[in-house]
Amino acid sequence: MRRPDVDTSHAAPAEDLTEAEAEAELARLAAEIAHHDRAYYQRDAPDISDAEYDALRRRNAAIEARFPALVRPDSPSRRVGAAPEGGFAKLRHRQPMLSLDNVFDPAEFAEFAARIRRFLGLGAAARLRFVGEPKIDGLSINLTYEHGRFVRGATRGDGTEGEDVTANLRTIGSVPERLHGQAPALIEIRGEVFMTKPDFLALNAAQDAAGEKPFANPRNAAAGSLRQLDPAITAARPLSLFAYAMGEASEAPAATHLAYLERLRAWGFAVNPLSEPLADADAAAAFQARMAADRAGLDYDIDGVVYKLDDLALQQRLGFVGRAPRWAIAWKFPAEQATTVLNAIRIQVGRTGALTPVAELEPVNVGGVLVSRASLHNEDEIARKDIRVGDTVVIQRAGDVIPQVVGVVTVRPRGPAPFVFPDHCPVCGSLAPRPPGEAVRRCTGGLICPAQVVERLIHFASRTAFDIEGMGEKTVTEFHAAGWLSGPADIFRLPAREAEIAAREGWGALSARNLVRAIEARRRIPLDRFIYALGIRRIGERNARLLARHYGGFAHWREEMLAARIVGSDAREALGSILGIGPAIAEELVDFFAEPRNLETLDELAGLLTIETPAAGAGAQSAVAGRTVVFTGTLETMTRPEAKARAEALGAKVTESVSKKTDYVVVGADAGSKARKAAELGVRTLTEAEWRELAGLGEPAG
Repeated sequence: MRRPDVDTSHAAPAEDLTEAEAEAELARLAAEIAHHDRAYYQRDAPDISDAEYDALRRRNAAIEARFPALVRPDSPSRRVGAAPEGGFAKLRHRQPMLSLDNVFDPAEFAEFAARIRRFLGLGAAARLRFVGEPKIDGLSINLTYEHGRFVRGATRGDGTEGEDVTANLRTIGSVPERLHGQAPALIEIRGEVFMTKPDFLALNAAQDAAGEKPFANPRNAAAGSLRQLDPAITAARPLSLFAYAMGEASEAPAATHLAYLERLRAWGFAVNPLSEPLADADAAAAFQARMAADRAGLDYDIDGVVYKLDDLALQQRLGFVGRAPRWAIAWKFPAEQATTVLNAIRIQVGRTGALTPVAELEPVNVGGVLVSRASLHNEDEIARKDIRVGDTVVIQRAGDVIPQVVGVVTVRPRGPAPFVFPDHCPVCGSLAPRPPGEAVRRCTGGLICPAQVVERLIHFASRTAFDIEGMGEKTVTEFHAAGWLSGPADIFRLPAREAEIAAREGWGALSARNLVRAIEARRRIPLDRFIYALGIRRIGERNARLLARHYGGFAHWREEMLAARIVGSDAREALGSILGIGPAIAEELVDFFAEPRNLETLDELAGLLTIETPAAGAGAQSAVAGRTVVFTGTLETMTRPEAKARAEALGAKVTESVSKKTDYVVVGADAGSKARKAAELGVRTLTEAEWRELAGLGEPAG
């Protein structure tokens, strides 16, 4: 059943939100999308449609564009999928398997092309050639070939590592064991495992005849079939694969994406025959219209078209931002509407104390997905739309947020009374005030509110944090009620209670032993996951990695954060200058370290755990890895955004201001105060040519 952590009913347009409302909604969207990522990527059982999911991300992107300073570290725009499920070994991708941003109309696609031109410094007249590929609704796969032989394959997982499904992939006829002809000594080939509509219908007929539960849709059937622990079951399922992308490669197999697709065909892969080169944005729009018209007649499900810049050299320069490449976009098809009855409104309390109204709906099928719950955002939205229990409402799967309650369609001559939003927490009874200028009421119970404590512990043990198998919502709630869990450190004291756990109803010796083993296995934790697990507001996975890489180790991070509490200190200035750490995020970190109970928790955990220094990245061997770099002035061979992105890819720390800890200031034309400050502090300045030489970037093309 869907867990409505965030607003899924609607909301005012992004441009009408106050900053406080935007901040609250971004928090709810991050939680909602994370929940659906887990349902989709881990359980192969999505509980909303692709259109609903896309619109959630669309709403998130619209608010972030309107309020860039509020972009959360755990923003869906900076995250891919979900961590791998238990049961399979994990495989780390040599290059991350990232996701795609979405557009929904020609104007948004034109803006995507304009962003490419701006990043590369190209004029408006520069023609950008694309390749359009129907977007298959299946399971993304990474196949590794060494000297032409298939050696391992993994699901996308969280984008960094996935599940090892090599044995199952070997049962699929469209996965070549050996590549035909010449191929790089090492290459990662990406594709989509899917099931055709006729095969899906035949499989469900067989499931029905055997008295087994049918699959909801072809995507679920394909994902569930590939992720069987018994490869024989996978072998009996009719799975197909289209190859379409490349990860790590020891040498470039082609100069363009279109040529790469031809190489894939030559090597023995199936490539979607509808993929087509497109001369410009107008050609892309025409291709999109044609695919939308032909969609129903295809043998497989598609939910849009992926457009990729054809020139691989330009793709390399563009790189990635957050969770998505700058050189590709998914243009999604529109969705539908449905009506249903609002049966009840209940209040849910999150780990930050936010009170979120949740609509309990009469279940309704919206595009093949049974929708029964949706968040109602806040009390203002309920009042503005005059939503009352018993109303028939319109649920729209496309737009700002999905499922979005568009409005009430029944006329009430007298009807039920308007909903009255509570001013006390429904869980602990504490006062729940609404601060001036904010849209959200928050429980003031803090650590005495069971809902908040439990939610924080669930986050701490979750897969993207400590990833403690068996320490989910049910277990955390049970052990908190038993008085065993009041803070994160208590989790690592549970092994001493193994006998007590085993004696509890529904447990037993084996279950207790498995939980203890899972806890003990997490006594070593990378610093970035540790920081993320603490649940500091605005600190999500991406910014946790950024902080871990910048500070290097737990002791140094702790020391610098304590020092940063002093306004005007070098540590405070250094924190605020980290690229990607804005003032609001820095303030949250400072506030966290100003609370004595948080420091006690940190020190408790440090005494129970080994917190590991971040692993070196792909650029760790470069001459600038670990160096702090500032760019100023106008560069000639690349734009400043490209220069910063390239520096970070090489392992450098890019900051926005110059301090005594800065290693290099790269000075372009018309440099101003940063160059002067570098001279005052004795920081080494580099010309653009000197920077390129030091960074090993070589001579600029052309």
